[in-house]
Amino acid sequence: MTSFVTEVLASSGKLEKEDLMTKISKLTRKSDDIKAEATYMIKKEYDNFLPSYDLAERLGREVEAMYKEIDDLKDVIENEVQQDLNKSVTEFTRLGAQLGRTKVALNLCQHLVEFDNAIKDFQKAMRQKEYVVAAEQHGKAQDAVAKVKKCSSAEIPLLTVLMSELTIQKESLLYHLGDEWGKMVTWTLPPTTKELNSAEAFLGVKLHLSREGKAYEPDLPKVLQALAVRGDLQRKVKQFAQLLMKYVLRPLILHPSLVVEVSEQQSSYGAEFTAICFISQDTGAEHRRPPELYQQILIVFKALHEHPFNATVGEQAVCAMLGSLIWEELSENIIQDCLVHSIPARSNQLDQYAEVISETRSFESCLREMAYLRAEATDLLKYAQNYNRHFISRKCQDVIVEARRLMTSEIHDTVKISPSYKLSLPPLPRPSGEKKRSRGAVKVESPGSGPGLPLALALEAPGGQQQQQQLEGRTMALPACRVSRTAQQILELAVNTLAEASDRSNTSAIQILYAVRNIFHLFCNVVPTYHEESLLKLPQLAAIHHNDCMFLAHHLFTLGHHFGPVFTTDYTVCSFVDLVPSLRRQGTRCFVSQMNVLRGEILESLSTARDFSNLEDKVNAETANKAVRQVVLQLKRVGRVWQEVLPVNIYCKAMGTLLNTAVSELINRILALEDISSEEANFLHGLLEHVLVEGPQIFTPVLDEKENRRYQEEVSVHVAKWMAFKELAMVLLANLNDILNRWAEGKGPLALTFSYSEVKSLIRALFQNTDRRAAALAQIGPSF
Repeated sequence: MTSFVTEVLASSGKLEKEDLMTKISKLTRKSDDIKAEATYMIKKEYDNFLPSYDLAERLGREVEAMYKEIDDLKDVIENEVQQDLNKSVTEFTRLGAQLGRTKVALNLCQHLVEFDNAIKDFQKAMRQKEYVVAAEQHGKAQDAVAKVKKCSSAEIPLLTVLMSELTIQKESLLYHLGDEWGKMVTWTLPPTTKELNSAEAFLGVKLHLSREGKAYEPDLPKVLQALAVRGDLQRKVKQFAQLLMKYVLRPLILHPSLVVEVSEQQSSYGAEFTAICFISQDTGAEHRRPPELYQQILIVFKALHEHPFNATVGEQAVCAMLGSLIWEELSENIIQDCLVHSIPARSNQLDQYAEVISETRSFESCLREMAYLRAEATDLLKYAQNYNRHFISRKCQDVIVEARRLMTSEIHDTVKISPSYKLSLPPLPRPSGEKKRSRGAVKVESPGSGPGLPLALALEAPGGQQQQQQLEGRTMALPACRVSRTAQQILELAVNTLAEASDRSNTSAIQILYAVRNIFHLFCNVVPTYHEESLLKLPQLAAIHHNDCMFLAHHLFTLGHHFGPVFTTDYTVCSFVDLVPSLRRQGTRCFVSQMNVLRGEILESLSTARDFSNLEDKVNAETANKAVRQVVLQLKRVGRVWQEVLPVNIYCKAMGTLLNTAVSELINRILALEDISSEEANFLHGLLEHVLVEGPQIFTPVLDEKENRRYQEEVSVHVAKWMAFKELAMVLLANLNDILNRWAEGKGPLALTFSYSEVKSLIRALFQNTDRRAAALAQIGPSF
């Protein structure tokens, strides 16, 4: 029997036609047989110790032959079978690619057929005005082009043609749909160059809404459906909503004289349409009442709902689409330009606001029935229902606005305030359960309406006995002066606001309390800023503002005590006392600034006197005389301006300070002179004598001349340097003996007003250097 390897080699020429797997299986079985026989021989050799060399050599030769057969078979597989296998794979790949290209071409043809069918159906639908079908077919054609573009890996000329045709058909569809929409909704608007600031500018606005009927083809819902299919309905409705808001709804809100008029009309070609326009009815009102506004807006929405916005596109009504686009802006405009102004200005009018709430609820209900509105509760109704909070906010705002208006008005108009002036305070109910006064507390009995009634203080003394002490009725009274009418009105505004809030809830009352406090904060900031220039230039206004501040501060002391039972809670105390120092500082600061300006003017006038030197020259003498007389005239003018404006004590202190500035400057300038001739001394004495005579005349705080004399006689009380000024005038004409007598060894009136060095300086300036002058100077020295 020939060996297995010989058979394999003999048939190698036909190996590619046989089953390789079968031959490999035979080799596998053969190798298993040899392995079994080798195992048997090893076991027999080493286990049974039987000599078997020949058999082992034979098996070795068979193994070598087997390896040779395996190697030959492997070469055949690698050289011939593998080559044939590669050829088969290449052929398979080529055939697969060809099949893929065939399928792509087939799909491309199928999409082109779809495009052609869709375009034909589109054109047919356009001729029949079936715009919904046309829109759908255009969409199919668009999808077919997209598939063609996706199938084609390279750009093909046909694709450009398809895209161009698709664009042409799209524009045709949009043109016809736009034309149909234009027939449905037609606007007549004012010129763009015309300003829309008045109601008359909107009288030319008209809106025509086409109605369905025999004269109108196609049906309105189909046109809207076609617009929705093409995705253009949202844009059309949005544009319409913007025009409706700008030219119809907002003018209705802003201009009460505009009234909507709706009429049914017919065009020349038989189409019926609804016309919406404005007519003017002068009501004289600045703002439209909410019920009237709701009625006018509903007329517009009902006309829109009848045609064409009552159609349903898909699952959404067109009116719902319009409502979602317009409601937020519409409600905001109604709130800001109508409801805000309808909030009552006084608390006794709040009960009438229930009508507005009811009308607002009814307005929203009507819109909801027509599908313009979906939400159950909107910002519009919430705003109307929260009228109490808005009333408080508006009240606080109106109070601040009114207060600022008063603060920025002129303050020349004044009223006289006498010690008998009493602020009119409304009676307030006292809360029940008021705590009893503690032992040793001060019992204050309110003074009566008359100014002469005393204020009683009941002090509980040891042993339980009470000691009555009577205070003058005017102890806490404001001194007579003049305050601006605006300050009085500001205080009355604060009192009336607090009184009106006394019947509100605690939260509202506290809000109003802080609004009233803000009035006085505002006063401290607005008045000095707004009237800054006038307060610096006009002494009368500075005095009035000073009085205003003190007037307000005076009444703020007790204002919180009167309204305390209403506004005081566990967290808030009704008090205005903390505002008093700010008001007083403001009044004092303003008046001191004016005093500094006046002092500067006095010093500037005296500076033109050329230091009162070389008065023998006529020009210098006239200049000095003019400067002194000008200062006196300035003081008299200020005294007349402040007459009966400032309280008497403030008036006397202010005028005394200004006069003291003048006399102090005169004293200092004369003391600075090193040489005073007799003629110059006489002239200076005349100037000082003029001031001594005219100076007291500037103290005229009241109109009564007899009463003014008392203040003129007390000029030395208000002018610190007045006695020194009188002594200086005496010294200018006195001789050495008179001066020594006035000095009286440092105990005389001259020593009380001047130092010994100043007296010596005067003597050296007035008298020549003689033995008598030396003796007099020796007698003047420091006093101990």
